Amino acid sequence: QVQLVESGGGLVQPGGSLRLSCAASRSTFSVNAMAWYRQAPGKQREFVADITIDSNTRYADSVKGRFTISRDNARNTVYLQMNSLKTEDTAVYYCAVARRGYTYTYWGQGTQVTVSS
Repeated sequence: QVQLVESGGGLVQPGGSLRLSCAASRSTFSVNAMAWYRQAPGKQREFVADITIDSNTRYADSVKGRFTISRDNARNTVYLQMNSLKTEDTAVYYCAVARRGYTYTYWGQGTQVTVSS
């Protein structure tokens, strides 16, 4: 069992930046992939980005060039640096962990990101 706790959400103006963090309750060295998803009001949860143990990354087209995912296995933490934020980035952001492949079976409770002027 892996427990995940997200932090770093908040209110930011369009064009601003935020850095989300997700701390895992146990070592992430045995975890293949760590990811960020988001869910906006009235919409389905969608993939944002993920990173493997080998530091291979994938991004949704909507965030490429603006968001950067990274992980620190010594701290059991995954980060999401979000720059040039847009109002359409407003959502609850969730982190997730896949022990094998890209099957995400452990999820955090989410952190709210609101982009508004």
